[in-house]
Amino acid sequence: MVTGSKHYQLLKKWLLAGTILALCVVVLGAYVRLSDAGLGCPDWPGCYGTLTVPESEAAILQAQTAFPQSTVHTGKAWKEMAHRYLAGALGLMVLGIFALSWRVKAELRSSPWLPTFLLVLIVFQAMLGMWTVTMLLKPVVVSAHLLGGMSTLAILTWLAHRHWGQLSSCLKEAAVLSLAIRFGLLVLFAQIFLGGWTSTNYAALACTDFPTCHGVWVPDMDFKDAFHLIRDLGQSADGGSLTLASITAIQWSHRVGALITLIYLGILALNVLKYRPLRHLGLVLIAVLLTQIGLGISNLILHLPLVLAVAHNLGAALLVIILVVLNSKITAANRRHS
Repeated sequence: MVTGSKHYQLLKKWLLAGTILALCVVVLGAYVRLSDAGLGCPDWPGCYGTLTVPESEAAILQAQTAFPQSTVHTGKAWKEMAHRYLAGALGLMVLGIFALSWRVKAELRSSPWLPTFLLVLIVFQAMLGMWTVTMLLKPVVVSAHLLGGMSTLAILTWLAHRHWGQLSSCLKEAAVLSLAIRFGLLVLFAQIFLGGWTSTNYAALACTDFPTCHGVWVPDMDFKDAFHLIRDLGQSADGGSLTLASITAIQWSHRVGALITLIYLGILALNVLKYRPLRHLGLVLIAVLLTQIGLGISNLILHLPLVLAVAHNLGAALLVIILVVLNSKITAANRRHS
């Protein structure tokens, strides 16, 4: 039975569509970055001064003249522009969600300030996208852009589930498990940052043996330069080249983070299985978690094939969705806002 006003029903559809679109934007962004197309367009928001990609001989010559420091690669440029088009569509959808949320705030099942924050986040994401290009893939900017994309997906998932999903009070007396589920999101986002930092510093293949690294369990590492945030791509804190010890420290940290995440979320999922209303989510969490670990190991052994690297990013996004839905499911319904 359909309940709620016409605008409320429209909002529900937009929330569901926005969540799916956000997932697509995150995965496409990973594909663009991993296929080395992040600088396919040297300017922003257009591409070589236009809103499309120069393809004719005359257009390419004009673009090359206007941007002599860049070489026109049509394929890479189209990948980058496809991501921008999709991200722009998501931004417009979030703007619509924001407007509809305040219009039907009396019917809303969450605070209207959450879509407001989401709109601010989307604007900041656009700025990060611009800085990614203008600052030539500075690692801290690219990593922040990844976290912003995952946060956007998380908020849209939360809003969609509050208005489409079923809530459960089965953990009302299990405060410790409830808190562990909340903390699980922090563990996951910390690991996503480590994964993003590994990717943006091109440290994914710093060592390709597994489970050891360079044949030992604890290789030579330089953590000072590895996690110095304010530096250019491939450079150390003092402006020199980033050493093998530095990128090894980045990848090794990501491995340790993956182990911690596997243990924590694995134990969490096993405890969730004890509660019938949450059992299907627990099973899905275990399946995606094991798949994600398998993809990470495969990327190392097979030297980062593009399809597996993108799938690894998809796995991270799916884990975000699962944990957000789990958190929403155990959270009591909000009072209606008047």
